[in-house]
Amino acid sequence: MTLREAILWVGQYSAWIAAGFAAPPVLAFLSGLVHGRDNGGKAPWSYLYSLLVHAVCFPGMLSAVLTGYSLFFEKDNLLDVSLVVYLVPLLSMALTLILIRKNVSFDLVPGFDRISGLLTMIGVTFILVLAIHKTRILLVFFGSVPMLIALVAGLYALLKWGTYMAFRRKDEPKEKPPGFPSLPKV
Repeated sequence: MTLREAILWVGQYSAWIAAGFAAPPVLAFLSGLVHGRDNGGKAPWSYLYSLLVHAVCFPGMLSAVLTGYSLFFEKDNLLDVSLVVYLVPLLSMALTLILIRKNVSFDLVPGFDRISGLLTMIGVTFILVLAIHKTRILLVFFGSVPMLIALVAGLYALLKWGTYMAFRRKDEPKEKPPGFPSLPKV
């Protein structure tokens, strides 16, 4: 079975899949109503939020990579694709994460740092592959070397942070994501 055949097969069950991806945002919203303000980080709710994050992030990541691949490498028209495969998981992931963030800090959700590290690694890897695919000999003649060095250094820092967060041991401390240094105040 090819990837295109798998997407067509999944598209046959679009109503069931759309209903399945509508459930996590609804559960995140309802659980916020049930536990009340500032109680989302406590025992049963934090694990429910962790389950919801994992349930939407893996299909959302797969959908994002598939959409980017179709758009940039295959040059498919996104109007001709199945919205349930390409768009619904992304919307469900974004909406669920927004609703969870309104209810609880992501620091209190077990495993969120690992998922965010994995998301960062996949995103940076996709950007690197796309840059290698799109960059031709034009970079040598038209691009500036300092910009290339800055881009590579920034992507390397994100990739290193994502790898650490995704694969660190439980006893190792969490690390803040890389950021820009603050400018001195005048």
